[in-house]
Amino acid sequence: MKPSSGLPMSMLFGTAAVPADAPVDAQAPLAVAPERGAWALSPPENASAYGDRIDALLARSHGFDLALAAVMLGWMLVAVVRFRGARTVAPDGGTRRSRAWVLGLALGVFGVVDGTLFLGSEGYLRDVLWNFRVPAEDPRTVRIEINAHQWSWEARYAGADGTFGTKDDVVTWNDLRVPAGVPVWVQLVSTDVVHGFSLPAFRVKLDAIPGRVNQTWFQAAREGSWEVACYQHCGTSHYRMRGMLSAMTPEAYASWLREAGRQAVQAYDADDTAAHWGWAWRTP
Repeated sequence: MKPSSGLPMSMLFGTAAVPADAPVDAQAPLAVAPERGAWALSPPENASAYGDRIDALLARSHGFDLALAAVMLGWMLVAVVRFRGARTVAPDGGTRRSRAWVLGLALGVFGVVDGTLFLGSEGYLRDVLWNFRVPAEDPRTVRIEINAHQWSWEARYAGADGTFGTKDDVVTWNDLRVPAGVPVWVQLVSTDVVHGFSLPAFRVKLDAIPGRVNQTWFQAAREGSWEVACYQHCGTSHYRMRGMLSAMTPEAYASWLREAGRQAVQAYDADDTAAHWGWAWRTP
């Protein structure tokens, strides 16, 4: 599939000099140095305006886990020391009262830990992830259609006319550019197998399924560059399915989109049917 991009072919495939403000090359193995080492226990860097809610939920869950582990290990040590010399007795299943205590404690632990996860996750889904009113009602929202295929991410932006499927559409490969501080609405499909669109720094994961348009949204909290990964094993070159997302100032993004759209009009080829993928934007 050939890219009908607002970018020159040399910029798409890295054969020309790269401007100083260009995003990091997605194919460079060390394009973005990780903020944390490989052995860090914390989640990836949070670049999302709403990612702190997920991180806080995980932190509370891990806190419960550590507290439970400490209680259980402590009780085991007490039992080993206190009953080390006790005589051996045949197990009888305990009394009704002891069984009630065990069941009550188990249900209490389950309710606290899993209940916290459930309520926190449901709140995040309701307020953020499934709340498409936010990008739908914000006039600044950037809409992107992404076509996943073996083994790259192909992104389409509506040009100055704001309509997908016209001559000024900007198409890039493995290169997502968005303005910081603005909702970004993504609609995603796959042309071959199931892929997994993942933005670890934005706490976003979404399946790309052939024949179905899935959607999600996010908002970059600041400028920077982060990895776009595929979390589904999609074939022999799955490891190569890697892109970069660059968050720019709104002014720099508008300038880039305007110039890329102008170049797209000049490079438009009506006979290049493979490059004219896309769909009318679908609102939930």
